[in-house]
Amino acid sequence: MTEQPTSPDQSADDNQQAAAEKPKPAAAKIVFADPFDRQTSDDTDAAWGESSGARGLDWYQSQRPPHHGG
Repeated sequence: MTEQPTSPDQSADDNQQAAAEKPKPAAAKIVFADPFDRQTSDDTDAAWGESSGARGLDWYQSQRPPHHGG
């Protein structure tokens, strides 16, 4: 047999206790992958439009800044 609440205040207290006893759902976790664990397509010489061959002396001389003389 179920007990009947004796007053409306007691019913409200019982509802609050029942709500407090319910386990709260776990908060959603946001998981981000490490962006530095893989190479991007623009992080290669080929993506920058350069040839895949070895760089020769001509390339290094063409990349010399003007303030280094020439």
